[in-house]
Amino acid sequence: MLLINLIMKRRKIMVAAGFCLSFFLGTLMNLLYIPGFEHHQNRNRAHRYYHEKQQRVTGDFQLHLGEPVTETAAEPNSKSNTGSLHDLQLQIQERFDEVVQYRRRQAHVPGTGNPVRPLERRRLMDLEPGHSWDPVKVIDRIDNRQTRFQNRLSPSTYLHVKSQKDFSIYSRSINGTLMLGCSSIDNVTNVQYLGSGYTKAVYKAALNSSFSVALKSVDFGGHDMENCVKKYGSQGDCYKLASFKIVKEMTLMERLQHPNILKLYGYCYQDSNDIQDTVTAITELGSPLEMIQLLQTSWEERFRICLSLVRLLHYLAHSPLGSVTLLDFRPRQFVLVAGELKVTDLDDASTEEAPCSPFSPSDCVMEFPARNFTLPCNRGRCVGINEKRNLYNAYRFFFTYLLPHSAPPALRPLLDKIVNSTGELVWGMDETLVQLENVLHQYRNGLYLQNNTQAHRADYKRVADASIPGENYRCWPSYEHEGCLLSVFSVTEAIGVCESHAKCRAFVLTNQTTWTGHQLVHFKTGTASLISAKGRIAYIRVGS
Repeated sequence: MLLINLIMKRRKIMVAAGFCLSFFLGTLMNLLYIPGFEHHQNRNRAHRYYHEKQQRVTGDFQLHLGEPVTETAAEPNSKSNTGSLHDLQLQIQERFDEVVQYRRRQAHVPGTGNPVRPLERRRLMDLEPGHSWDPVKVIDRIDNRQTRFQNRLSPSTYLHVKSQKDFSIYSRSINGTLMLGCSSIDNVTNVQYLGSGYTKAVYKAALNSSFSVALKSVDFGGHDMENCVKKYGSQGDCYKLASFKIVKEMTLMERLQHPNILKLYGYCYQDSNDIQDTVTAITELGSPLEMIQLLQTSWEERFRICLSLVRLLHYLAHSPLGSVTLLDFRPRQFVLVAGELKVTDLDDASTEEAPCSPFSPSDCVMEFPARNFTLPCNRGRCVGINEKRNLYNAYRFFFTYLLPHSAPPALRPLLDKIVNSTGELVWGMDETLVQLENVLHQYRNGLYLQNNTQAHRADYKRVADASIPGENYRCWPSYEHEGCLLSVFSVTEAIGVCESHAKCRAFVLTNQTTWTGHQLVHFKTGTASLISAKGRIAYIRVGS
């Protein structure tokens, strides 16, 4: 009995001690993770950028890729790192090798690299369309002798000893102005935070109070930086890893020259946040792609976006670097510049094609939420997998929503064929572009109206140099929210549109045209507010 009492007393003491210890640890964790240590909120980002850019600025126009990759201990004030710093340095080296590969204008060599990880990552990317991945590309070095020499040098030193022909971004003219550098953004105004992803933060800024650009830099409070620092405890090395995504994107913007790829205006290296040589990319500024708003725009503008996309993807399928796939393919990776669709995010682009074995059909399976595709394997590579992935993503994110709806009736059979053929991957990128260019040809030249033999129900009186400012009604889709403003190929088409609208009693031809050359026309409910307007022509319905 005495022994039992001693055991029970000892157990109570242990329970009490455990409770005190857990209370102490909980208090300590609360102190370590107080809100003050969280990353900056959105409203503070613009102020943070403006403050950081006042630090030392370097005006070197040579694109350098970082400091030596050396094993270092965790930073003094960081938490104990759970990951291996050696693993982190390997990731940095891999990203460095990938940038070197693109700067040398060489596509990925078939048969090299990790045969498993890239395919697995692509499958996960396709199955999780809302997720932003940060894949680590595994690119083998091209030349073994170069490799042994490179390993003795830091990335930045290695780039400096290479010829400028291989690695320098040349100064080039943009509207008669050399590529922008640090001095160009030293006195920017109207800095606005636009958004951020896992790695980068994007700002809008005005140069000389007139020319607006986008500034891209590593987000120190972003997902990639925070997770890396928690795992490895080295902010400096984690910044190097993240910054290579920006350097890779700048490199691809320079190497891949196409009207539907965002323009690179320049870049700047500067010191900030106790890290040397933080990089800022200076690019063309675009408007975010809002799919809900696009669904409310005219069919002609939606068709323009789809055509821009296919022209871009056709170029990527046959680029100087080889077939390029956009791993993080989502509408948010694109912007609109003067109505043209442009890809803005290239840090997850890849030229690496999935390896395969003829005895393992599952190697070339593309998995998507709605269905899967199995591609042929030829000479150890999945045939056309980069091109096909881009095309199917274009179908599921763009074509199904933007192409067929409210299109001219004569074009709908062809548009339905395009949507169905890309959705089944019956066509490749070449045939898809041919068919979309055919649609443009028919639409631009009014060929879609040739089989329209319907007679008009009424006569229309032509009034030159006249307009009707009032008498508006709404129609869909319209270029104007408060009225009915549509594009037509001819007066005959305008009459047909007016007679298809129950409220239409008149229409006014403006002197404005769309990107296809179609004329903008206001459709009206009456003529009570008819006024003189030079250059415009009013048509007034006079029959029943």
